[in-house]
Amino acid sequence: MTNYERFQAFFARSKDLDRAPVIEWATWWDLTLKAWHKEGLPEGVDLFAYWGLDDLKQFWLPIKSAQCPTPASHGAAIMETEEDYERIRPFLYGEEQLASIEANIKAFAQAHPDCPTWFSMDGFFWFPRTLFGIEGHLYAFYDEPELMLRINRDLCEYHKRCLEIIYRYIRPCFMTFAEDMSYNHGPMISREQYNKFMLPFYLELTPTIRAHGTRVFIDTDGFVEPLIPWFLEGGIEGILPLERMAGVDVNRIREKYPDLFMIGGYDKTVMHKGEAAMRAEFERILPAIRSGGYIPGVDHQTPPDVTMENYAIFVRLLKEYTRYSGVDRK
Repeated sequence: MTNYERFQAFFARSKDLDRAPVIEWATWWDLTLKAWHKEGLPEGVDLFAYWGLDDLKQFWLPIKSAQCPTPASHGAAIMETEEDYERIRPFLYGEEQLASIEANIKAFAQAHPDCPTWFSMDGFFWFPRTLFGIEGHLYAFYDEPELMLRINRDLCEYHKRCLEIIYRYIRPCFMTFAEDMSYNHGPMISREQYNKFMLPFYLELTPTIRAHGTRVFIDTDGFVEPLIPWFLEGGIEGILPLERMAGVDVNRIREKYPDLFMIGGYDKTVMHKGEAAMRAEFERILPAIRSGGYIPGVDHQTPPDVTMENYAIFVRLLKEYTRYSGVDRK
């Protein structure tokens, strides 16, 4: 079974699946790579090949041009009012960004026609936050509701143009809407706000994405479980990264949502503790692995306290346990 066939079989929940894909869905933390280079990791190495992982190419779809104003610090605002939005809008949703997306995807598709792919879009909670800033964004739901809707309408129309480009060249296995709209106690907004500012735009995009055979995921950190019914209503089919330290339990999710796809869910905070601790964590999530529709993996980026030796153990165990995906192979 080729790598591409394996992803297709996984998302089809095929009985012929030999194992779940073995991946790092999030690229490696720069601090982790810095630590590994000190241990002897060669510079410029293909990490997927080095660690024996399945190939998987992600495409991020830029919205802002290089000339767009940048925040003074992480989470700061670059706009507050509709007048500000008019000022920065020429740097958003532009032909320059679309041309870059097309060039990158076309070139990759020609060079790697058999490589599984996925793509990520800024979501309807995430992107306005990059404009209003973290604090200003939460106020904007109440103080600038019409502007919020205008931004998300512009974003939705831009995403439609991106989809036309994507499906001209590739057939991604899955995609994510990047949102990060939950924290360790639950959602950052109410169901009422979600229904008004986000749901209508999901409902415009997810049918097109799903019609092309691409599974639709939400990427949101924190305790996501209360939001799952919201997302399902919008045509979402899967969730990642399923952070254990926020209280997320992939076994509990599987019991409540048997058809939901999941990626992640493995507690990254045990990876530095050695094989026994890592195996115990795999045993914890084994019921979800056996249920199918679940790609176990780090519930975000591998931390820098994980040595190369321990990461090699993790990958070996990951390959061992993914063999149980969807079938009890005891």
